[in-house]
Amino acid sequence: MKYERAKKYNEFMNLIMGPNPVKLGEELLLNNMIPRGSRVMDLGSGQGLTSVFLAKEYGFKVYAADLWSEPEENAKFFAKAGLSQEQVIPVKADAMDLPFEKEFFDAVVTTDSYNYFGRDPEFLDKCLLPYVKSGGYIYIAIPGMKKDCHENLPEELLLSWTPEQLEYMHDVDYWRDMVSRSRNAEVLSAHEMESNEEVWEDWLACDNEYSVNDRKSMEAGGGKYLNFISIVLRKK
Repeated sequence: MKYERAKKYNEFMNLIMGPNPVKLGEELLLNNMIPRGSRVMDLGSGQGLTSVFLAKEYGFKVYAADLWSEPEENAKFFAKAGLSQEQVIPVKADAMDLPFEKEFFDAVVTTDSYNYFGRDPEFLDKCLLPYVKSGGYIYIAIPGMKKDCHENLPEELLLSWTPEQLEYMHDVDYWRDMVSRSRNAEVLSAHEMESNEEVWEDWLACDNEYSVNDRKSMEAGGGKYLNFISIVLRKK
């Protein structure tokens, strides 16, 4: 991919909190079915870069929902990016207890965060889908494994991550099975993404303690076990 949309945001790489979420977002939305003007929750929005991307590139009205970032700081960033309070609304929110009206959103987009809360098979039906309108979409991009190997974790991966941290990462089959258990969502697609190598390169080029730690595994060849996974759902 050429990432024509994502390259406009290269100047903001200091804000990313993992492998380049803007490139992941562009690939995730290649066959976007969410109409412009839709009310969209960016679930796990971090410092808000993905929210800016969604608002500017796709014309969504975005609610930047994150538990660990501060809405006041994100609001300053959105204003500097030239977005009004009508275009992006920062919200402090726990994915397990969202502070919104039921059926409030036309869609949800979540990048590099669903693996933290979506491993509960009841999460979709109990915690997320009630806030999405019937016929609305869920777009998910998550870090994963090419093949689950938790019974025999490679030494390369253990250079940067503990077994407990790696438990958040699974393969396509695992995630397809997980979301297929939903009674209220139709699985439109679940597949490995092609962004893996590029998004990791962008992250490892950053200079912070987390990216520096991740270099240990990736420089030892740990990337051969990892991928990113795209999942698209539609609420019934």
